[in-house]
Amino acid sequence: MTLKNFFNCRILRNHEIIDEQLWVRNGKIIDPEKIFFDEKSTPDVKIDCGGLIIAPGFIDIQINGGYGVDFSHDTENIQEAVALVAGRIIENGVTSFCPTIVTSPVPVYRSILPKIQRTAGGSHGASILGIHVEGPFISPEKKGAHPPHCIREYSKGFDTVELAYGSFENISIVTLAPELLNSEEIIRKLVERHIIVSLGHSVADLNQGEEACRNGATLITHLFNAMLGFHHRDPGLVGLLTSEKIPKPIFYGLISDGIHTHPAAVRVAYKSHPDGVVLVTDAIAALGLADGQYHLGQLDVEVRGERAMLLGTDVLCGSTSNLNQCVQKFHKFTKCSKAFALEAASLHPAKALGIENHKGTLNYGADADFIFLNDDLHVQSTWIAGEKVFPSFS
Repeated sequence: MTLKNFFNCRILRNHEIIDEQLWVRNGKIIDPEKIFFDEKSTPDVKIDCGGLIIAPGFIDIQINGGYGVDFSHDTENIQEAVALVAGRIIENGVTSFCPTIVTSPVPVYRSILPKIQRTAGGSHGASILGIHVEGPFISPEKKGAHPPHCIREYSKGFDTVELAYGSFENISIVTLAPELLNSEEIIRKLVERHIIVSLGHSVADLNQGEEACRNGATLITHLFNAMLGFHHRDPGLVGLLTSEKIPKPIFYGLISDGIHTHPAAVRVAYKSHPDGVVLVTDAIAALGLADGQYHLGQLDVEVRGERAMLLGTDVLCGSTSNLNQCVQKFHKFTKCSKAFALEAASLHPAKALGIENHKGTLNYGADADFIFLNDDLHVQSTWIAGEKVFPSFS
């Protein structure tokens, strides 16, 4: 069990960036006091960090693919597709993620959901924290880039969900529209299976959103996108950010790429409910690649500049930004502290998933998944379980 000491660094802990060393053993962050006073040990390896910031690794809970593959389209080689993305997103500081499957035909769900299993990260790439299934139980009016012929209703209650997905074993998050008939039962039964229910692609009003939260929903999918716009007489799902009628504060995904969400809207969300923000990419197959044509599930996508649109339309359909870029833009848009911007992509998603005791933090006992960044919040290296995975050693 190699004992590693990271020195000459600033670490993010307890919402602050402080001058302190980091100690790692057996893939975990450890308390140095026990080393000095109980064990009287000395480090096996000392690593000079050159004054860089060490922060918890980023966690992306909504990513559709990247680097030429789409998780909802490349079904025959889904395990290879997920592994490819897992191995590349570490370049952007992502140490854990939830592969996202958009609204698809039932045979697609039944084929690929059993194959994307939770997997620990390492030199091969980021950890898989379970699947985010976005649809097919959404509003046709707010379908966004989801194929209308695949959208479904709960015609047979929860049996419809079981028939669609086939298996819940690998699912961590389900995005659904809470206004659909029978959604109260669906939400409760998903929560009973320890699945996070996220509200999105919806025309729900605030009352329907609040009822969904009372039934167990705890997250909003890509805030402002694919939902009713804020209105002063009924703010819709956006109103959940300040609602006093829900059991606990809501978390909300936010695509801070400057395209899906205007900088002013990012500031509104941040100032209204800062502790709930969870930065996501909603990245598609074009992530990391040039302009051109790609797939998003059943549909064709055209990428021009930083905008990804359904082919032949002006309908936005996911992002080409990576999570490091989203963190940098969120910091720029909101003028929040660097610590907060980093936690919005690490601690906050970990809390949304209920795994903050071992992910998204540098507290003692947590997994040693972390990143080195410069003062511009640009990722310099990525470490998983205390081992450097990017840049790889030559």
